Amino acid sequence: MKNIFYTILAISFITTSCGESAAKKINQDNVQAVEAQAQANTSNSPVMTFNKLSHDFGNINEGDIVTTTFSFTNTGKSDLLIVDARGSCGCTVPQYPKNVPIAPGATGEILVSFDSSNKPSLQQKAVTISANTESGREMLRIKAMVAPDPVKEQQRQAQAKARQAQN
Repeated sequence: MKNIFYTILAISFITTSCGESAAKKINQDNVQAVEAQAQANTSNSPVMTFNKLSHDFGNINEGDIVTTTFSFTNTGKSDLLIVDARGSCGCTVPQYPKNVPIAPGATGEILVSFDSSNKPSLQQKAVTISANTESGREMLRIKAMVAPDPVKEQQRQAQAKARQAQN
């Protein structure tokens, strides 16, 4: 019985110690490869530097359409191309310079509109930008506290009561 115990203990010790060394080596190799790739990418990639990454509209009324502008500068070393920009839902619409080369040092704007119709309470939305930057994606965020329209709120409550009565 003691022999079995010592054998299992020895095998687990050898496996664990060998596995940790191999894992450390693999992790170090991965880190070095990622760092090398990052250096290669950042040396020539365009970089979007925004004046702000989020905007809080504060308190607004349901049905209001509000807009904000996110300004950016290409602080990279090559032309920036924005291929796409999408809101997280149909109520958030970005306007952007699509497929227009933005030279290093040049600036641009992304106008984001938010339609608060049928969106009561706290709303947090995102705009995802697809561009030829190192990461390929940039993220902008907006939020607003939407005060419900009294008439629409009564309608929503009546619908909720009707659904409860059916169940």
